[in-house]
Amino acid sequence: MAEAAWHRAVLALQLLAIDPGLGGMAVRARSGPVRDRFSALLSWLPGAQHRIHPAVSDEALFGGLDLSATLATGAFVQEQGLLSRPGSLVLTMAERATTQLAARLAMTLDAGHAHRLVALDEGAEPDEVLNPKLAERLAFAVDLSQISIGDAVQMPDFDPTVAIIHLRQVTVPDDICDQLTRIAAQFGIDSLRAPLFALRAAKAHAASLGKMTVDADDIEIACVLVLAHRATQMPGSDEEEPEAPEPDQDDREQEQSETLDLPDDLLLEAIKALLPYNLLDRIAAQKARQGKGSGSGAARKGNRRGRPMPSRAGRLGDGARIDIVATLRAAAPWQTIRKQATGRNGLQVRSEDIRVKRFEEKSDRLLVFTVDASGSSALSRLAEAKGAIELLLAQAYARRDHVALVSFRGTAAEVLLPPTRSLVQTKRRLAALPGGGGTPLAAGIVMALEQAIAATRKGLTPTIVILTDGRANVALDGAGNRVQAAADAQRMAQMVRAQGIDALIIDTGNRPEPALSALAQTLGAIYLPMPRADAARLSQSVAAALDD
Repeated sequence: MAEAAWHRAVLALQLLAIDPGLGGMAVRARSGPVRDRFSALLSWLPGAQHRIHPAVSDEALFGGLDLSATLATGAFVQEQGLLSRPGSLVLTMAERATTQLAARLAMTLDAGHAHRLVALDEGAEPDEVLNPKLAERLAFAVDLSQISIGDAVQMPDFDPTVAIIHLRQVTVPDDICDQLTRIAAQFGIDSLRAPLFALRAAKAHAASLGKMTVDADDIEIACVLVLAHRATQMPGSDEEEPEAPEPDQDDREQEQSETLDLPDDLLLEAIKALLPYNLLDRIAAQKARQGKGSGSGAARKGNRRGRPMPSRAGRLGDGARIDIVATLRAAAPWQTIRKQATGRNGLQVRSEDIRVKRFEEKSDRLLVFTVDASGSSALSRLAEAKGAIELLLAQAYARRDHVALVSFRGTAAEVLLPPTRSLVQTKRRLAALPGGGGTPLAAGIVMALEQAIAATRKGLTPTIVILTDGRANVALDGAGNRVQAAADAQRMAQMVRAQGIDALIIDTGNRPEPALSALAQTLGAIYLPMPRADAARLSQSVAAALDD
């Protein structure tokens, strides 16, 4: 199955090399040997390759004034942009592309300048996806995340030159356009780009095999490569089309010469065989994300501009802004020498004089409260945590803090509140929390670590705040063993520290617990023994400890 997915990905790349009208392809794959092997095949695409990143500037894409050359020559020098050069664009970290960049690339593909776009989607989370408006303009989407290096077999060299020339001679039966549109509609695909892409893919496949006319095999392969990943619903099986009147013998012979007899059921089954088993769940999740705002996620993942820093030498590009005062200050000592060398009067600024501005950016902070909900005093600790979180959320808009709540009791831990700054949502989630049972401290640390790592990928700076009395008695495997539970907690604490995540331990026991102090040393965390702490003291202590 994985090897077949690899061959489909390679075939899609070959068709893209033949016909630039297919727009491009989205490749979802983690960094590794499989993606490296597929990236090596991008040399099949005609023309030069230009790698771009999500923060690429408009000047780099469209060109603009070459300030360094203009100042050096005294005449306007226009810099050529990447989009003005023929070739292929390889967009790395495509899931992080901003809406503005997606719009610019979509505009370029719509203009039909023979650019091919390969979007390398490295998203590790389900909500990290390519901008849907840009993905709509790419004929193919392949997923290499489940393919091992053993399944990614070496492919022979491929030269699309002959197929590109032969593509102009390939003809298409008259009824294929109607059939492709009908098939797309049955899978809930409402964009007309999909059947048009499928038609072009079928012609490119026929050209790669030297055929003069598109046949049933070409159509089936095109539908699988273009329509399967776009499906938003399963085709209904209870709807029957009205029967058409039986044509006479002469009409039947004429249709056989002008049309392609390919049943819709054959194409439907071919596409359904490749649909993911959780298609409906994926569509529901996608609609939920789109209901929150941009379908491609936040334009800026938690980062905002901070204090200005000293400027540095550099060149304009990638959104950099020139520091005029610093640039003139750097050029001033050389004016006499430059005037004598060039014989020209006036200010002379060279490229090495350019100074660009810098800013210290600070990411938003996430506080992951990890609350011990076990034992007889669980309710009081949860009430304290609830009050502290509400107090912190009241200040969240000013400090840009997000808060998450993890509870551990019995034999496992659970996320009671995902990262949020919504006070209303917090009160609803914290209205009724269960308590009692054992103390799986290690499981709580693991769950908090998962939340912290996910937040880091989204541009947040997490801090884990553990609220417990320290009497861990449940190991990671769920067994009631105090010795093993303490060892597991120490081992998980080492993992947190290895990730470089800040932590804070608040001891709510009646007296300080030595085991918690040792755990704080392993975490490299602040240890605050606070027996019978109320919500106000807890909030003040957390704020003071985090601001140190």
